[in-house]
Amino acid sequence: MDPLALFALQLLNALSLSALFFFLAVGLTLIFGIMRVVNFAHGALFMFGAYVGVVAQTLSGSFIFSLVAAPLAAGLLGIAFERSALSRLYAREHSAFLLVTFGLALALTEAIRLIWGADARQAELPVFLAGIIFVMDEPFPVYRLFLIGAGVMCALACWAGLQRTRIGLLLRAASQNAGMTAALGNDVARIRALVFALACALAALGGALAAPLLSASLGLGSNVIIDAFVIVMIGGMGSFIGTAAGSLLLGFAQTFGNFYLPELSLGMTYAVMIAVLVLRPGGLFGRSE
Repeated sequence: MDPLALFALQLLNALSLSALFFFLAVGLTLIFGIMRVVNFAHGALFMFGAYVGVVAQTLSGSFIFSLVAAPLAAGLLGIAFERSALSRLYAREHSAFLLVTFGLALALTEAIRLIWGADARQAELPVFLAGIIFVMDEPFPVYRLFLIGAGVMCALACWAGLQRTRIGLLLRAASQNAGMTAALGNDVARIRALVFALACALAALGGALAAPLLSASLGLGSNVIIDAFVIVMIGGMGSFIGTAAGSLLLGFAQTFGNFYLPELSLGMTYAVMIAVLVLRPGGLFGRSE
């Protein structure tokens, strides 16, 4: 294979993996940036989205429907959990959030095992996404291009929502000073519930998008949560732009590392994180505290 064509294919693979990473990590960033909650259940919600997506596609025969059902189910679950558990803890120490969200991850994983069993499940691609295109005379899956486009659209939508809408203004205000935002007549409790539901929905959408590639399995949640925290630490806790940058860095490190240096690929992931934190202790776009 032509080296230039090989590099182009790996570049596209890295971008598609970065898109999945962005869906996974952006919700974690939103929750921490606005609610100051470190959500250890985020990987389990990604896994939950993968399972719901597979089941929704099996029942309806539509992959597009699965991309609607998974985030909707996770969003409703997120609202129920935030209102029933997290809302009672905002006045307490942050360690309480760690324990409660870790408990949610364990409970959700066990619920998935009881409902769907321990066998892995994989979604089938629709005909219009199952083909290939040729990049420099080499085949490349259409679905990976779809993932790149979906990641770009999600990033643009999130940025526009945060920077160009009144809801985004309220979210940023609540992240800076929740007490003052409430004093001005805004329902901070509703804002927090909305943020948590949106973050859960984005994680589940990422899981549904990943199901045709990674398959839905019980170990998926614990695997991806490490990547999510690495991305957030690279980009900076609570930084939206940092999440996008961290997703790209990790996607490129894992893709090119797995291809060129497979025996060192795992170490490269942590090497990138360590290098960034040595130079910028608060992450690329965060602040050290």
